[in-house]
Amino acid sequence: MESETIHRIIDKVLDGAIDEFEHLLLHYQKPIILYCYHMLGTYPEAEDSAQEVFLKAYRSLTAYKSDVPFAAWLYKIAYHQCIDVLRRRKLSGVLRFFYQDEKQYRPVDQQIEAMYPDEKVQRTMAMLTAEERNLLILRSVEEMSYQDISLILHQSSTRLRKKYERSAKKFRKYYADAKGEDHYALLRRQGIERNPS
Repeated sequence: MESETIHRIIDKVLDGAIDEFEHLLLHYQKPIILYCYHMLGTYPEAEDSAQEVFLKAYRSLTAYKSDVPFAAWLYKIAYHQCIDVLRRRKLSGVLRFFYQDEKQYRPVDQQIEAMYPDEKVQRTMAMLTAEERNLLILRSVEEMSYQDISLILHQSSTRLRKKYERSAKKFRKYYADAKGEDHYALLRRQGIERNPS
C-alpha cells in the first residue's frame, strides 16, 4: 500500500470515518501476526498481541507523524507490545504455564508454519535475546531497510548493521549446534578453513 493511500485513509479515520481503519488492519494484519509469532513463539499470543497492536495504533493515530513510514510506526508498537509480553512472562515466574498446553495450540496457520517450519529454528531463536530476535526478524523475514529499523529501535543504521551481523553469526552458531553439527565442521563444509592460532 502506497504512503499516499495510507495517509488518505488516516485522514479519513481522524475525520470520523472509523470504518476506514479496517483497510489498514487488513493490509498489515498478517505481517504483524507473523512478526509477533516470531518474537513470542506461540500463535495464540501472537494473535492477541496483534489485536493489541492495532487497538493501540487506532487509539494513538493522532500521534502518528506522516514523516515516519506508517509500517515502521506500526512495527514499533508491535515491538513494544511483544517486549511487554516477554517482560510479563519473566516477571510472572511461571514460564512453564505459558507452554503447558502447547499441544492444543498446534493447529498453527499453515502460512506461519511455512515461515518457521523447523523446530530447531524456533529453539535457536529462543536462545537469542529479544533485541537480537527482533533485529533478525525485521531485517531477514520482514526485509526492512536499516533506515526503517532505526526508526523502530531508535538506533543508528551503522550500529544496527553491526548488531545484525553479530546476531546473525550467533544464530548460525546456535543453529549449527542445534542440528548437532560442530560449527567449524560447518565452516569447513562451506569451504572456509579455520585459521590456526
